[in-house]
Amino acid sequence: TLGCLLSPEDVDTTKLEIRLVGGPNRCSGRVEVLHKDVWGTVCDDQWDLREAKVVCRQLGCGTAVSAPRESKYGEGKGQIWLSDMKCKGTEASLTECEAKPWGDTTCNHVEDASVECSGTEVSEPGPIRLVGGPNRCAGRVEVLHEEQWGSVCHDDWDLNDAQVVCKQLGCGDAVLAPIGAKFGRGFDTIWLDDVNCTGVEAALSECPARPWGDHNCYHGEDASAVCSDSGITVSTSVRLVGGPNRCSGRVEVLHKDVWGTVCDDQWDLREAKVVCRQLGCGTAVSAPRESKYGEGKGQIWLSDVNCTGTEASLTECEAKPWGDTTCNHVEDASVECSEVDIPEEGPVRLVDGPNKCAGRVEVLHENRWGSVCDDHWDMKDAKVVCKEVGCGSPMSALGGARYGRGPDIIWLDDVECNGTEESISDCQARPWGEHNCYHGEDADVVCAGN
Repeated sequence: TLGCLLSPEDVDTTKLEIRLVGGPNRCSGRVEVLHKDVWGTVCDDQWDLREAKVVCRQLGCGTAVSAPRESKYGEGKGQIWLSDMKCKGTEASLTECEAKPWGDTTCNHVEDASVECSGTEVSEPGPIRLVGGPNRCAGRVEVLHEEQWGSVCHDDWDLNDAQVVCKQLGCGDAVLAPIGAKFGRGFDTIWLDDVNCTGVEAALSECPARPWGDHNCYHGEDASAVCSDSGITVSTSVRLVGGPNRCSGRVEVLHKDVWGTVCDDQWDLREAKVVCRQLGCGTAVSAPRESKYGEGKGQIWLSDVNCTGTEASLTECEAKPWGDTTCNHVEDASVECSEVDIPEEGPVRLVDGPNKCAGRVEVLHENRWGSVCDDHWDMKDAKVVCKEVGCGSPMSALGGARYGRGPDIIWLDDVECNGTEESISDCQARPWGEHNCYHGEDADVVCAGN
């Protein structure tokens, strides 16, 4: 897709390459576009509401009300950059639409095109966008404030918040509200934190949140939204249970309001592919048999499932009739999908290392991330941390802030794990926040996984 050609670093979106001139506010007027650092107009040949819709969206001005022709807002001067525009109306910017080459036109300024959008002056914060996704309706949430784009921290982020974003962008309803920088980390400011929408607000800026720029986050916690118009759908009739995250586990399907499992006879990557697609979980990595993620209980709904791999849902595949099976739960089928990274953040993470399995140890307490002092820090402590973050066994337990000094509180000191604990918070240590350290003593680990 086009979206892959330009990475976010390549595009300076703070300077919008389009403006409306001569109207009563910034959301109505003569259309002017910037090309080679020169502003020019657009000819009104084939100009209609579809082009206007794109312009209004691009400017964060709501929907198009009209697309006046014949220089309603005055004749421009100099260049006429575009003519014979053919937009579908779904493009993210006017330059994505078909048109004659830049400056190739027989028009004159009497034919300058205009736009009138529904949103008059959009007050703070105005535009919002989704970045790093497959299209404009899925990606990392970014908001414009003080002429700078910034991301949103995932603390308290949920479907209600994503719903407001999706509606504001005209992208349908929210399907997922991924956390943990699912669509990549932002580069600049983190503008919003502790966003708490009810879901009915007209804009994200209307939701309760901390003041602009006030946060206790880093870009690994950037919030995202996936909207229904992105083409990514998440089925409510299939789920994966017992796995490390929502994209791996034992397959269960819903039939007559009862969840049941799937028998692994003929189960392979083709079936897994359909399930992963159905859940918005990317591609299938494996199709484990024999109840790898535990035996289910109750009904075994499907067996001898035979998909081509292109179906939109598992129920479209050939199979025996519902409930007609001689299998038992030892044969429950599972799926592991590529998109594994929407786990709820556990209470521990590794930051500022070369990969997610090495870095400074940070623990979450009272909704705030803090570091761990390296007093008594050893391989047994590292073993618990590596296991907890899903990174296998420990390779080294480092001290002295090898991966940089933490920016915030020091939560733990004198940690003494025996190595068998489920979580670092189960290990012996001083009380939370009590220590005799400074950030130059922050503890680090390197784990075998990456």
